Amino acid sequence: MAFWTWAEDRGVLRVGGAEAEAFLQGLVSNDVSMAGPDRAVYAALLTPQGKFLHDFFVTRTGEDFRLECEAGRRPDLMQRLKRYRLRSKVELADETDAWRVALVWGEGAEAGREGWGEGAVAVADPRLPDLGLRVLVPAPAGAAPAGLEPAELAAHERLRVSLGVPAAPDELQVERSFLMESGFDELNGIGWQKGCYVGQEVTARTKYRGLMRRRLTPVAIDGGAPADDGKVWQEGRDVGDLRSHRDGLGLAMLKLEALDKAEPLTCGEAVLTPSRPAWWQTGATAGAAAE
Repeated sequence: MAFWTWAEDRGVLRVGGAEAEAFLQGLVSNDVSMAGPDRAVYAALLTPQGKFLHDFFVTRTGEDFRLECEAGRRPDLMQRLKRYRLRSKVELADETDAWRVALVWGEGAEAGREGWGEGAVAVADPRLPDLGLRVLVPAPAGAAPAGLEPAELAAHERLRVSLGVPAAPDELQVERSFLMESGFDELNGIGWQKGCYVGQEVTARTKYRGLMRRRLTPVAIDGGAPADDGKVWQEGRDVGDLRSHRDGLGLAMLKLEALDKAEPLTCGEAVLTPSRPAWWQTGATAGAAAE
């Protein structure tokens, strides 16, 4: 069965103009030239030190790129884009009031590409096929296509966490998280052949020198309540932190050496059982981390 929900926590910014593509290419982690009206590109904006600031889904119609982003933090993203614009022939606009974002997932989700009305843009979530579709629907949005079962946004969040896919601001922490340890490589969020962008040097060095000691890892949570500070312990050693949890599932940033030991992981009264997602690439967990 295919499910759908409105993602009311998402906003939309437009980056347009003759130099929009070149402008974005020099800023974000992925190749926006691959974006189109039927294909989204997942990308991030980083600090010069390679730390996470924003992530978003990029689609394109003509010269106009639309960035589906966190609604609550879109003023910060807009401010940062304006700071880099300088004299580029680029137009920036907040179009959140003009669009609503729908999520479609489950068996038969592809049927949700059609039927949203004129001007809707439906694309596969570029991170993992199991996450289904993301649909930009012109406001005011009407009903969803027939055959889709309404669901709560929390159901899609549970799916995302169960797959080990991070989201801001809890798991992707502003000015703290690095892309490689957060799975951006395997989740199709980095364009290795696209050329330079802000924070590219640190990201490339982490990959090509194998500099990764930690990974954001899905965990099953049993027992009592996790500690308020989220600290994860193993044999009396601090081995990471629990970034988020709900319904017995969570995402924790863990030292890779801890995943290879039989000793239990604890967070407060809770026992955490980590699992390696199927989408983790072979060898992606070896090496040491950007600190």
